[in-house]
Amino acid sequence: MFRIARGCEVCEKGAKLVLFVTGICDLDCFYCPVSEKRRGKDIAWANERPIVNEEDLIIEAERMRALGAGVTGGEPLLRLERCCRFISILKEHFGEDFHIHLYTAKAPSLESIKKLKKAGLDEIRYHILAEKQWKSIEKAVSLGLDVGIEIPVFPNEEGRILGMAERLGRVGGTFMNLNELEFSDTNAERMLKRGYIPKSEYSYGVKGSEETAKKAIAIAEERGILLHYCSSSYKDSVQLRKRLLRTAKNIAKPYEEVTEEGLLFKGIIEIEHPTLQRLKEVKRYLVKRYGVPNGLVEVDVEKMRIETSPEIASFFSDKISYRCFLVEEYPTYDRLEVERIPLP
Repeated sequence: MFRIARGCEVCEKGAKLVLFVTGICDLDCFYCPVSEKRRGKDIAWANERPIVNEEDLIIEAERMRALGAGVTGGEPLLRLERCCRFISILKEHFGEDFHIHLYTAKAPSLESIKKLKKAGLDEIRYHILAEKQWKSIEKAVSLGLDVGIEIPVFPNEEGRILGMAERLGRVGGTFMNLNELEFSDTNAERMLKRGYIPKSEYSYGVKGSEETAKKAIAIAEERGILLHYCSSSYKDSVQLRKRLLRTAKNIAKPYEEVTEEGLLFKGIIEIEHPTLQRLKEVKRYLVKRYGVPNGLVEVDVEKMRIETSPEIASFFSDKISYRCFLVEEYPTYDRLEVERIPLP
């Protein structure tokens, strides 16, 4: 009974765009990991890129060569029309093979599910919180969507998990995903107050969550039921890393190196009180005086600096009066810099 969800297969390749439809949610789950930057704010994001206009959605999907998208929030179905519009945009641009799943804690009506399916939704995942969601699951199954359950694993609740899995199988569901319960900056205080503790000083996972998932999986297997488990470490070290690698390899400039972690490694040159005109003058000087190929030196307008290869920056460090550094940054829209090494 059950199989691995198609959405999970795409995600495991690092090829799933994270489509965060809204930070608005009418629930107050104490374990919600959504960041303060997004929680409660009616803003849509494609990975780390805010969606200001519809083109932003396509740009971000193309940057990472996405093969699908996972629609989430907040509660995405509080913005149903927005969900449908985003889904249809992706399907129209990338084609029917572009796989889209949606995660919800709601019990969408038959009419709402029809709208989502018409827009192009392939798969729906329910976070079960109420009995009424089971009727919605049956409606989604009847419309031919891939339907499953995805829940965080609370310690010592293997019985609840197994009961849910068996019921899902009876109504025609096709998969069940178990996620390790984990700490975040926004839920830590409430989690600790309820007695949950980290499983180690190096992990965000909750002690007892993984053990419960493994118990449930073992018992389910004996009953012919396949459950899929995703640990917090797997999300970070495998799924996220693969997405970063996929993006970095696609967008890396000739002078940027892609690290094993999927970061962009480069050299930079900074000047005091930079202006665009001044940076262009410095670039021209470097090209003319030292013969640096145009493709290996570039003015970074966004960060107001000059970028080049690590080797060229190292070469210049004792030859020019400007500050030279080696940096590593994420290949994401926000270009978060994680390391900066000053060159002598």
